[in-house]
Amino acid sequence: MNQYKNQSFIKLTLRFGAIFLVIVSIIKIVISIFKNGGISGMIAEYFSPETFQQFITIQLVMALMYGLFMAGYYKFIKKD
Repeated sequence: MNQYKNQSFIKLTLRFGAIFLVIVSIIKIVISIFKNGGISGMIAEYFSPETFQQFITIQLVMALMYGLFMAGYYKFIKKD
């Protein structure tokens, strides 16, 4: 039996989205550290007052879209 079929759609969306958010955020930050020559370059790119809100918004929207897609796939499309 598929373990995802018994869980609510919202719970699945939050679970998939949260995992995606953490993993992708860590990857983006690590890549930025190497690309911009250190932590100060990464802070200037993602965490400055002008860019912080944009970074967070993009990450949350991507996580929500991924969570919705994966929850829909596992809940309604994938067969046992």
